Amino acid sequence: MTSIEWVAADGWTLTRRALLHWARQPAQVVVGLLFPVLMVVMFGYLFGGGMQVPGGGDYREFLLPGMFAMTMVFGLEGTFAAVASDAAKGVTDRFRTLPMAPGAVVVGRAAADMLNSALGLLVMMGCGLLVGWRWHEGFARVAAAVALLLWLRFAFLWIGIYLGVRFARPEAVVAVQILVWPVGFLSNAFASPSDMPGWLAVLSEANPMSATITATRDLFGNPGVVSGSWTAGHGLWAAVLWPLVLTAVFLPLSVRRYQRLGG
Repeated sequence: MTSIEWVAADGWTLTRRALLHWARQPAQVVVGLLFPVLMVVMFGYLFGGGMQVPGGGDYREFLLPGMFAMTMVFGLEGTFAAVASDAAKGVTDRFRTLPMAPGAVVVGRAAADMLNSALGLLVMMGCGLLVGWRWHEGFARVAAAVALLLWLRFAFLWIGIYLGVRFARPEAVVAVQILVWPVGFLSNAFASPSDMPGWLAVLSEANPMSATITATRDLFGNPGVVSGSWTAGHGLWAAVLWPLVLTAVFLPLSVRRYQRLGG
């Protein structure tokens, strides 16, 4: 068996472990899937009536791509909690004593969370269709938008794994939430940066999440942000490059930190 096959086999074993945990605790999964739906209803109906879309258009169509991206980013919290819990309970240390491929734990975690995120995105898109969101482009562009959303999740997943093995305390999830929520809201998900103060607009445009939202709005054919910024004009490139940079930084850091855990 080659080293890649070894990692894949052991990683799949740990992926199935996570899936079995979710099967035995379905309430946790259901709550995680329904929370974004609640956010759509709250922002789309309670606050959306007073929102104007730059350039015109339906606010819920403007909102939903932002909610898709926010769901991908907020998945970081669940990744962190699962990794930190295993590390704090000594489960990760026990894995490291087994004849297991180096890195299989983080690979298994990544695969399980990506499957969960794909399901969550499917639920969100179904919710979007129910509240009036539609895509107006062909299947290829819709598939590209979904791929970009999962690509963003993949990048933030490694941030969650790194923080989980770096701060191996489940209670630290509160600190992670303090970090993640501003990232989610300080974007173009709910409003155009053109309606923000200058310094806030700059931060919003520089947010990796904003790049993915801009690109997916264009790919879905939904109303977008009217802005002369680089991100607005090159959303697709930024949506590819930002997650690539984050993955290139945090994937090796996660594996290295895991190998040093307990050492």
